[in-house]
Amino acid sequence: MPYVNIKITREGATQEQKAELIAGVTDLLRDVLGKNPATTVVVIDEIDTDNWGIGGESVTVRRARGS
Repeated sequence: MPYVNIKITREGATQEQKAELIAGVTDLLRDVLGKNPATTVVVIDEIDTDNWGIGGESVTVRRARGS
């Protein structure tokens, strides 16, 4: 049973976009590794940019600075 965890920043990914990610990852595992889509689990975690850090600072700060 494959388990895939996708982490993205919470910035307005639509329900349709998330559904496309889930379907696409499921199809990829079926096509490349022969995994059964019925037992493939895909979880999308949306993280606030204040809670996602790169290089010692939050994504919120980096984006505000233009980095």
